[in-house]
Amino acid sequence: MSVSKISKLKKDVAPFEKIDTKASVIQIFNTLGPLLALWYVAYLSLSVSYLLTLPILVLAAGFMVRTFILFHDCCHQSFFKSRKANDILGTITGVLTLVPYQQWKHTHTVHHATSGNLDKRGTGDMWLLTVEEYKNSSVWRRIAYRVYRNPFIMLCVGPVAVFLIEYRFNRKGARQKEKINTYVTNVSIVALYAFLAWLIGWQAFVMIQGPIFFIAGLLGIWLFYVQHQFEDSYFENEEEWSYVQAAVEGSSYYKLPKLLQWITGNIGFHHVHHLSPRVPNYNLEKVHNETTDLQKATTITLATSLKSLNYRLWDEKNKKFISFKDLKNYVNNHESVKNFFESQGEQQKVRLARK
Repeated sequence: MSVSKISKLKKDVAPFEKIDTKASVIQIFNTLGPLLALWYVAYLSLSVSYLLTLPILVLAAGFMVRTFILFHDCCHQSFFKSRKANDILGTITGVLTLVPYQQWKHTHTVHHATSGNLDKRGTGDMWLLTVEEYKNSSVWRRIAYRVYRNPFIMLCVGPVAVFLIEYRFNRKGARQKEKINTYVTNVSIVALYAFLAWLIGWQAFVMIQGPIFFIAGLLGIWLFYVQHQFEDSYFENEEEWSYVQAAVEGSSYYKLPKLLQWITGNIGFHHVHHLSPRVPNYNLEKVHNETTDLQKATTITLATSLKSLNYRLWDEKNKKFISFKDLKNYVNNHESVKNFFESQGEQQKVRLARK
């Protein structure tokens, strides 16, 4: 991507970085309000039938995902103009979504600064190995990677491993402010859950909060995974890496039905978000629609996004994701070619010997 095109993109996006406080406040009411209401309605429905409760919990999980989007914008300082207001709302929504605000803010900032950079993997992103790295790995590392990349482990075990366990501990090298925020978040979660369990009974609490947490966690991991794991994504080593190209070519446009687009806070316009994290979620679609170059980003749908479950390794030579099956075929073909040339060499030696 040329320097002039990069400059033009930044210039086109800049006007949409403006925060509309009124729109932000409205989002608090139309997100947290329904979440709390649905939680209460779910409790009331328990006395009728759990079959009636389950659809309510699914909808509540959707609003939990939307709550996370508000949290996410606060981390980027794109929800309120005031840093303090962002920090306060971010911490509150972090308690509701089980994510420590300052910790996630740090790792996610690193993710944005290094997305698509093969030399700077490991913070705020999914574990990714290239074909050569996988081939050169030990047996145990290969097994661990296969387990990590298994869809069941990622989507079903992942929410528990990440949201309930990993986020309860401070990362190595965390600053004091970040550590304190994690402690405050943990204590607040315990206090809130203990109060609700006391208020309605622990069985009712688990029956309501359990499915909401699990479904929302699954959806959150899926959204994060699918928007960077598409066949012709963008990954380069440091010397070739470009922030803008990583944003536009390494982040997809997840074209969702309007209701799901609203529930997920427009995060499907991930290419726009990675290009300019300071654009509030309610402006992401506008940027996409009014910026021609951004409309060229890879578009995936609910149907086509399922293919990403097969993408396990990054093929540096062909610049695309491949599956473990593709790797097996690649190795077999490589061995066939190698054996062919070796056999040709042996035949040539025999002919020369006869002469």
